[in-house]
Amino acid sequence: MPNQSNQQPSKVELVQSIFSRIARYYDRMNDLISFQRHKAWRAFTMKQMAVFPGAQVLDVAAGTGDWTVALAKAAGAEGRVVGLDFCREMLDVAKEKVSREGVGRQTSLVLGDAMELPYSENTFDFATIGFALRNVKDYRQVLREMTRVVKPGGLVVSLELSKPTWEPFRTVYYFYFYKVMPFVARLLVGEGAPAYQYLPNSLTHFPGAEELAQVFREVGLEDVRFWRFSGGVAALHIGRKPKGVESEGDAVPSRAADVEK
Repeated sequence: MPNQSNQQPSKVELVQSIFSRIARYYDRMNDLISFQRHKAWRAFTMKQMAVFPGAQVLDVAAGTGDWTVALAKAAGAEGRVVGLDFCREMLDVAKEKVSREGVGRQTSLVLGDAMELPYSENTFDFATIGFALRNVKDYRQVLREMTRVVKPGGLVVSLELSKPTWEPFRTVYYFYFYKVMPFVARLLVGEGAPAYQYLPNSLTHFPGAEELAQVFREVGLEDVRFWRFSGGVAALHIGRKPKGVESEGDAVPSRAADVEK
């Protein structure tokens, strides 16, 4: 039998360990990575989504809850927003934000797996994932699951870091992303900083904006649109679930653990 202590952790275990360690620093690091542009990107995304009062929304890999809170405010008191993440420490931070922003009535925080969403098909009007799709074990499977749980006509939305297309800027960006950012993270986070050596690497094998748009189509979405931000360092993708088309796979009963509010 192999020595378990010598085995390398799986990607799921590695990512979970990383985010558990950096949960309290994550928002600060997000500002660092994007030069605080992530707030403007998310505001643009919300405008494109046009979340309506009473909407049912699933925020996959909700993390510290910034997008969950924004969605809850848009859906209003009659809506329902679920922020799902597999890292309890990240949800602990999200819980504080939900309480502070006064959206607890319409918001649930759930400990669950993006690869196997604990909801029946055709449940939500919107399913979102922000700055997390590149970190999952199988991004196609996550997009399939998001497509499954949205209602016909509903939207699947990804806001994610991407790859600049203009070569001079791409070279500068990659130097910052791979070299400078982990160094600054070490200064800010200390022992948690090695995690940020993994996070730049997570972008290496992730598809560019056009390739990801094709993946959206391959999982069954239509009317797929995408926008590049800030020279291509991030991209927004939106796809619509066709009306009258059944999702792949069987309905999955709810079995996630709610996090106490």
